[in-house]
Amino acid sequence: MSSEKRQKPLDTATFLRIRKWYLLAFATIALTIIIAQILIQSHLNSQLSDSRVINVAGRQRALSQKLVKEVLLLSPSNDTTVQNQIVSQINQTLLLWKTSHIGLQSGNSEINLPIEKDTEILLLFKEIDIHHQAMVNATETIVSQLKSSNFDFEKEKNVLLDNERDFLKMMDNIVNKYDERSNKKLQNLKQKEYLLVALSLLILLLEIIFIFKPLSIQIRKTISNLMQSQLESDGNTKKIENLLVEKEKSLQELRELNFVIDNAALFASARNDGSIVFISKKFTNLLGLRKDQLNSPLSELLTKDEGQQQYLKQVLKSNRKTNIRNEEIEITTFKGEHIWLDISIIPMHQASKQQSILILCSDITERKQNQLKVEQLTEQNFEEQMLQKKQQASQIVEGQEEERKRIAKDIHDGIGQMLTALKFNIESIEPNDKEKTVEKIAYLKDLTADLIKGVRTATFNLTPPELSDHGVFPALHKMTIELSKLTGKKVLFENKSEENIRFDSLAETNIYRVTQEAVNNAIKYAQANYILVTINFANDILSIVIDDDGKGFDPSILNDVPKNNSEGGMGLFFMKERISYINGRLFINSQPGKGTRVTINYKTEKNEAIHGS
Repeated sequence: MSSEKRQKPLDTATFLRIRKWYLLAFATIALTIIIAQILIQSHLNSQLSDSRVINVAGRQRALSQKLVKEVLLLSPSNDTTVQNQIVSQINQTLLLWKTSHIGLQSGNSEINLPIEKDTEILLLFKEIDIHHQAMVNATETIVSQLKSSNFDFEKEKNVLLDNERDFLKMMDNIVNKYDERSNKKLQNLKQKEYLLVALSLLILLLEIIFIFKPLSIQIRKTISNLMQSQLESDGNTKKIENLLVEKEKSLQELRELNFVIDNAALFASARNDGSIVFISKKFTNLLGLRKDQLNSPLSELLTKDEGQQQYLKQVLKSNRKTNIRNEEIEITTFKGEHIWLDISIIPMHQASKQQSILILCSDITERKQNQLKVEQLTEQNFEEQMLQKKQQASQIVEGQEEERKRIAKDIHDGIGQMLTALKFNIESIEPNDKEKTVEKIAYLKDLTADLIKGVRTATFNLTPPELSDHGVFPALHKMTIELSKLTGKKVLFENKSEENIRFDSLAETNIYRVTQEAVNNAIKYAQANYILVTINFANDILSIVIDDDGKGFDPSILNDVPKNNSEGGMGLFFMKERISYINGRLFINSQPGKGTRVTINYKTEKNEAIHGS
């Protein structure tokens, strides 16, 4: 008792001392980490703002150049439709240019621009405002007075070009000022970080000198006292171990007895020679045994199959001196039934050193049968899935082969024949017969134009560069324009979204291909003269609608198995497959003689859609 009283105050004092100094050390380190994080996060927020400002400032140069190029494309002699398109683009570019110019100085929450407070940068903006305003006035004058008969277009264009050079030079100075300011902030943060690192290292050094070194001395003394106490307790431990061995034997016998009592449904016990000591009535009924058979060895009572008897005999014999063993065994009862048993073989150690075994069983026949049915169903389901995948793969390969045949046929029947005709006509030209030569040259010009048109038609089905560079909106717009020129049909495009939206490249490719297939079907099979492609993006859902005034069809044919025929069955099949691949939805509504509407809906994932410029 006196030893315990001396030890307890020592433990308590050591613990309190260690806790106090460790808490102080960890609190100091945590404080330096928090301060470092505050500085880093503050700088990161500032860097985000500076990065946005630099990005917008750099974009001003590109917008000024874009504005000048668009004005240069504009000419009073241009077609009215072309003029309207260029004027629309100029207005959009001018609006964004003016908004960004004002936002860089006064701030703009819509494009995430803060209010500029640097007097040096504001002075630079004041100098550049003269050229900026001159370019804005010249552009607005050109747009408003373009159709006026007495308008001097060249004068305003020269004003725009003259001011652009000075604007670009001054804008470079502004961007450089932004970059210089950002670098100064970064250097300031580095100095603060170095100071915090030095402070942290100093704290660690002080901890080693004033905390860890005294604690190590105190711990060494404590361990010495504990070693002395350990020597005194070793003698008592040996005595306790002998008592524990006897106690463990008693607990083992009680554990084995409790196991028998808790699982007394199907059980039996046997002697060393395998003869039965006791077998439960329920076990006897399950095995179909008679009383006159109970004198036989246990291995022969469990099954009447000789092979199973030999296996059980070896199992029971080898388990006499080992721990508890579990086996799942299928046996044949004396009733002729095949059942599964979960057998636990437990060695029983008696005080007389004679050994016997205890057999505990559970009937798991129903579980095994259900498991077999589950395996059969799983195998059947796997085979069905593999068959379905093979069918889909076969259909895809067939569709690819048909697409190759179609492209080869278009090239052979169109471009190939025109090239042959071109060759024969060139060879048939007689320089001496000027009249026929002039006629043939005129014919060759028309044939060459048709040949160029055929080449453009054949290559148009390849992926356009607009799709990867600018997204699905400009790509579909370009597709409708090209198809309208190539086919002579009215293929129109309407974009109800306020700005260009970018999506995942896989989604953009599949959406473009499905829309292209729908438009081609309307031209080729529906014989439509008017086709409208409408795009809208709202509530994270991209919706594309293709309307045509063609001959239409009965929608019930869509439920049939896709066939590779002239009616475009495989095309509809691959449209569904592509949309399903990106988790989109495809709706086709049509009536014979009343046209067709194809609707494509694609719901974007979180943070997938990107607003383009």
